[in-house]
Amino acid sequence: MATIRARKRTDGSISYTAQIRLFRDGAQVYQESQTFARKQAAQAWVRKRETELDQPGAIERANCQGATVKEMIDRYLAEMEKVRPLGKTKLATLKAISESYLGKLNDQDINSQQLVKYALWRMGKEGGGVQPQTAGNDLAHLGAVLSIARPAWGYEVEPHAMADARKVLKKLGYNMKSRERDRRPTLEELDKLLTHFRGIQARRPTSINMLKMTAFALFSTRRQEEITRILWTDLDEEGRRVLVRDMKNPGQKIGNDVWCHLPPEAWDILQTMPKSLPEIFPYSAESVSTSWTRACKILGIEDLHFHDLRHDGVSRLFEMDWDIPRVASVSGHRDWNSMRRYTHLRGRGNIYANWKWLEKVLQAPVKLGARTLK
Repeated sequence: MATIRARKRTDGSISYTAQIRLFRDGAQVYQESQTFARKQAAQAWVRKRETELDQPGAIERANCQGATVKEMIDRYLAEMEKVRPLGKTKLATLKAISESYLGKLNDQDINSQQLVKYALWRMGKEGGGVQPQTAGNDLAHLGAVLSIARPAWGYEVEPHAMADARKVLKKLGYNMKSRERDRRPTLEELDKLLTHFRGIQARRPTSINMLKMTAFALFSTRRQEEITRILWTDLDEEGRRVLVRDMKNPGQKIGNDVWCHLPPEAWDILQTMPKSLPEIFPYSAESVSTSWTRACKILGIEDLHFHDLRHDGVSRLFEMDWDIPRVASVSGHRDWNSMRRYTHLRGRGNIYANWKWLEKVLQAPVKLGARTLK
C-alpha cells in the first residue's frame, strides 16, 4: 500500500513524501519512503518500486542491511589480512577508492554506470588525471572486492557491473590494460646504483644489503617479496633450487609454491649470506623498494623499478640461447604468454659474463644488525 502526502516547507514550497508499506498476514514486513519536489515524480517512483518489490525475494533483499563500498573494502582487507597482507599497491589503491566519493555509495547503487563514471573521474583533472591503465588497475582491484561481496557476504552488487563497465570504456576508446614494460637497466645504471649502495653499506653496515639484493634479484629473476620470504629450509642444496612460496600467479597466489632453479651466479650470492636467521634475506620488501626508489631519484635514473631486474634476468637467459622450458624453470612462469612480456632481447650472449660487480658483490660483508636469534 502506498500513500503520497504533501508537505509545506519552511520556504513555502511544497514537497511530496511517498511511502510504501507492505503487509503479510496482517503484519507489516516492509516500509520505505522518499521525498520529491513534484507529485508526478513521487507517483512514478511508487509505480517503479512496487513493480520491483513484487519480484520473488525482493522484499527479503530490500530488508537486508547493505553496506557502502568503503565498508565492503574494509571487510575485504580484514579478511585478507588473516591469510596474508596485500601488496602495498593494491592496499593503497583500495584505501584511496574507499576514501573517494565512490566509497560512500551503497552496494545496491554500484552498477556499470557508476563504475564508468568513476573511471572517467579518475582520468579527469579532479580525480588525479591518471592514465587509462591506472584507472583500469583501480577497477581491477575493486573488482576483487566486488567479486566476493555478493556470494560471500550477501551484499546486493550487480553481478555483471564490472564486466559491463570495462566493455563500455573499451567502446569509448580507452585502453584500460596495463602497458607492458620493456625497461631494462643498463650496465651504466647498475654501476651507478651499486656504487651508491656500496657507499651506504660502508657508512651503515647494518642497513639493507642492497648490493646482494640487487644482484640476486637480477640473476635469480625473483621478485623482491619472494626474495625476502625465502628461508634456508626452502633450499634444495643438491638440485640448487629454491622453493618460492606464494608465487604471484593470476587467479592463485596463496599456496602457489613453486620450485625454481637458481643460476650459478644467484646460488653463489645466496651462499654468502649469514645463516643466523631463518630468512636468507631478512629484510622488509617495502624497505627494499624504498631504498631502490630513493637511490634512483638521487642518481637521476628515471623510470627504473626494482621489478625490472626480473625483466632483465629473464631476457638475459634468452639472450644466452636458453630454451623456454629451461628459462621457465628459473623464472617460474607456467606459460609462454605470461613470459613473453619479460623478453626484450638486446642481442646474443651473456652481457654479465665478465661483470666487474659480481665478485664485489660476493666479497661484500653482511651485518644484519640488532635482529638476531635468541
